[in-house]
Amino acid sequence: MPSPRRLRALLYLVLAAVVVLLFFTSQARHSRETDAIRDFYHKTMNGLERDRGVTQQVIPGHDHDADGDIDEDDAIMAKEMAARLKQAEQKAKENANAKAPNKPDDPKRVIGVGSAAGGHKEEDERGLEVEETAEEHEIEVELDSILRKSPVIIFSKSYCPYSKRAKGILLEKYVIEPAPYVVELDLHPLGRKIQDRLAVITKRTTVPNIMIYGKSIGGGDDVAALDADGKLAAKIKDLGGKRVEVSRRFSEKSS
Repeated sequence: MPSPRRLRALLYLVLAAVVVLLFFTSQARHSRETDAIRDFYHKTMNGLERDRGVTQQVIPGHDHDADGDIDEDDAIMAKEMAARLKQAEQKAKENANAKAPNKPDDPKRVIGVGSAAGGHKEEDERGLEVEETAEEHEIEVELDSILRKSPVIIFSKSYCPYSKRAKGILLEKYVIEPAPYVVELDLHPLGRKIQDRLAVITKRTTVPNIMIYGKSIGGGDDVAALDADGKLAAKIKDLGGKRVEVSRRFSEKSS
């Protein structure tokens, strides 16, 4: 019969074997559970990617193919996912821009517009936009205000004999309704600048300058020639339209 000492030793050996067996069994079960959880996670994320178009986040040094090792395949997969992510971002930006109702204006087109810019735009002889100064804008506003006074505007100078001749024909020989509006440029505070502006618009640098609805019919000699040919009333009616009535104030006596 074995001695008590041998029995105790055998008992300790059996207990140690059981402990070792339980340890390895637990480790194997934990490893299987970990692999199962990892596999479930990646399958779920891949499924979401396919169904919702969600691109998986690219993590450097991550086991993307879930094979337990970080190898060359993981590096290739990471690059592919990074490329897909960039494409998805670009497509999202394009879709957002396409759906936007309005786009911001080009800053070049905003400059000079509105009171805050301190000016307005106009075109030069080449058709290019140039900045209009506050003084030029003031002249434009004043000229526009003058042209609204009457269909027929006489730009004159109080001392000019040619202006006096044109005013005599238009105001004394004819009855024009609405009555022509006379601007004596030598008495107007912006007269010199208005005349310079008229030279640009009408190509006439002298006075008088007779305008009907913003269109010049010439100066003193032109008005006298139209009157002599009996065409002045018709000319005014043609440019003035139905709003302008013209008739001779008196008939010249035959000699």
